[in-house]
Amino acid sequence: MEIINPLAEEYAARYSSAENRLVAEVAAHTLAHHPMHHMLSGHVQGKLLEMISWMIRPARILEIGTFTGYSALCMAAGLATGGQLHTIELRAADAQTARQFFERSAYKQQIFLHTGDAAQIIDRLNEDWDLVFIDADKTGYLHYFNRVLPKVKTNGFILADNVLFHGEVLPGSVAGKNGRAIQAFNDALRSRTDIERVLLPMRDGLLLIRKL
Repeated sequence: MEIINPLAEEYAARYSSAENRLVAEVAAHTLAHHPMHHMLSGHVQGKLLEMISWMIRPARILEIGTFTGYSALCMAAGLATGGQLHTIELRAADAQTARQFFERSAYKQQIFLHTGDAAQIIDRLNEDWDLVFIDADKTGYLHYFNRVLPKVKTNGFILADNVLFHGEVLPGSVAGKNGRAIQAFNDALRSRTDIERVLLPMRDGLLLIRKL
């Protein structure tokens, strides 16, 4: 289901700042070579991630779901001096692609790529997070959120992608396994009193969460 008017998305991209050269190369490479290229954050959402990172100047960023490295490079731009971004990717091939781009970036000393099961790796990272981006397997969202929230600083942020999941969470839509998992995640967060949240209907839905 098309949730956002494609003409509006095209217009938004036209009036948003251009991607930097390396980020644009990641996008072009992914679109040309990856069978799941639709998973890429894309120009406008990537710029939003970059803008949020610049706004809060995080010392520690955690990304759950690296894919080919696009969103990590966007968020790394706003890292505080001496900051670090830790990103986790399950698929070794995607991790290798991302690593090649990270090595060519200005942030190569600040990005730490972990390959494997995020549920296990999260617990091994002894960090307090300023910013977390969840964009991995949808059935794991609630588990990832519950694991990272205690390690997010007060007034730190968690961003969750695909929270509209192709419209499967909308009334009257037929939801598959992933759609049901996202609906359960959205419902679980709606009842919490230890966070503030806003759901942005951009691309496939982006939930911004602030820890109180």
